[in-house]
Amino acid sequence: MYTYEKPDNLVEWFHLSVEKHAENPLFGTKNAAGSYEWINYQQVGTRVDNLRGGLAALTIGKGDAVGIIANNRTEWAIAEFATLGLGARFVPMYEKELPRIWKHIINDSGLKALLVANRAIYDRIIDLKDEMPGLEHLFVIDDHGENSMAALERLGETHPVNPYIPSPDDVAVLIYTSGTTGKPKGVLLTHGNFTSNARSGYRFFADQLKPSSRSISILPWAHAYAQTAELYNFIQFGGSIAFVESVATLADDMQKAQPTFLIAVPMVFNRIYAKVHSTIDEKAGLGRKLFTMGIDSAEKKRSSIPPGPGMWTELKYKTADTLVFKKIRTLFGGRLEAAITASATMNPKIANFFWDIGIPIFDCYGLTETSPAITMSCFDGYKTRSVGRCLENVIVKIDSSVVEPEAKDGEVVVYGPNVMKGYHNRPQATEEVMTEDGGFRTGDRGYMDEDGYLYITGRIKEQYKLENGKYVFPAGIEDEIRLLPWVENTMLYGEGRAYNVCLIIPDFEVLGRWAEERNLSTEPDDLVKEQVVEDMILAAIIETLTGKFGRYEIPKKIALIEEIFSLENGLLTQTMKLKRRKVVERYRAEIDKLYQ
Repeated sequence: MYTYEKPDNLVEWFHLSVEKHAENPLFGTKNAAGSYEWINYQQVGTRVDNLRGGLAALTIGKGDAVGIIANNRTEWAIAEFATLGLGARFVPMYEKELPRIWKHIINDSGLKALLVANRAIYDRIIDLKDEMPGLEHLFVIDDHGENSMAALERLGETHPVNPYIPSPDDVAVLIYTSGTTGKPKGVLLTHGNFTSNARSGYRFFADQLKPSSRSISILPWAHAYAQTAELYNFIQFGGSIAFVESVATLADDMQKAQPTFLIAVPMVFNRIYAKVHSTIDEKAGLGRKLFTMGIDSAEKKRSSIPPGPGMWTELKYKTADTLVFKKIRTLFGGRLEAAITASATMNPKIANFFWDIGIPIFDCYGLTETSPAITMSCFDGYKTRSVGRCLENVIVKIDSSVVEPEAKDGEVVVYGPNVMKGYHNRPQATEEVMTEDGGFRTGDRGYMDEDGYLYITGRIKEQYKLENGKYVFPAGIEDEIRLLPWVENTMLYGEGRAYNVCLIIPDFEVLGRWAEERNLSTEPDDLVKEQVVEDMILAAIIETLTGKFGRYEIPKKIALIEEIFSLENGLLTQTMKLKRRKVVERYRAEIDKLYQ
């Protein structure tokens, strides 16, 4: 058992911030005119109180489960804190999800009440109602009728109830892992899991995060990373959160919301990096020269030893920073001080680029089962390729018994107040991942250096052996390939085969410009059939991987695929990880052809 620092539950966590930061803006939503409207802490707190009363009138109480199917929005947070204030469990689900997954989660969690974003989702749930006998109450957020969330808040306003204060060991949220295989598992996360994790993570950036700090909400709160690092974290110090209108409007949203701190995944920065370099490559003249001069001088600044890189290098960097890099920073709103990323390690080349242009990016590492953060990088502790040092009271051990004898790494095993209670209704699955002394087996391979920095080397379940017995860890290779300007996404394959092959989803916008210059068709269905396109991309892959990976790891053949890997076609998880088995099933014929 751990001794948790107060407040040790999310109910007091929220209400104490409402008292302290009552007039501070909390959530910002874009209106029809395209500007942000803000609701402050006190206003959110009042709505939480009202909804808590409404849920209590439905006899929702300790141990019950209340769910939501909605994207990040003000009502999402109101629903969660109202639920937790009754001692009930909150069960978030994604709007973009298969109805059969909703049904599984609703039944498995024993959901008693459910709030959904709109009438379209409401109708889908109604169609499944006979298959979900435990679901008693269903409410719509974007509505004002009798079965709306607004009606429930009106009911609660006339039937107020005081909040229940949970213990740190009480389950707060039941998060269903999106999973790359099988049905999602419900992860039981406690109030103490979340409060200890958000507090420890905040302390890595206490000098940067303050009541005037702002995030722009990109990642779904239905996942533990954004829920802890953004929602709980920003509330604890009185910060504000703006909601993106959509992925398509992200650039405009950033410039209007002007975030100071960003919670993101490497894919966001990878795409911006590729877009910037693609734009620069097409330019000529002074702009391109200034950009190159700035990057070169930044590299010299990074690699220089005291007394420094010299006045001439500093002058060149400052010139490029003023005339070029500042314009890139305006893409993020112009106030961004730093960003953290998780779900995958940042490519060092891209990380260095953003540091060079004045946007420090820090890697973090964790899983849903660890609430989620295990390690973090920060201004006072940063090493390239590392995912940082352990959070306070968190211990990492490396188990080398589960990997090949000659390996220098092993499985990452975690101990601490952030480790889940277990998987809901899955005692055997819980037993499989927990050690006898209370550690959680992450399934990730890694090692720690002499300074306590953790390095992730691969995923044990994703590694595979080639025909010659050599191990391949595909994720790092795929990350390098995705940096090529013509590549949108990719998947490496070679299990039990003589060599690796690769499926490539081209970036048809960039590839189209390349094809147009060579008088080729720019239509996607034509481009994927062009041998000259395939040869060009394969040559670029070989060139970029040579020297970084073993010859046996570099794919010998590729297949160009027109279909994008997405949530809708079931080839990506909600956290944008590849569902490898599904991809292989769908493209088995194309893969087999590469081995003929």
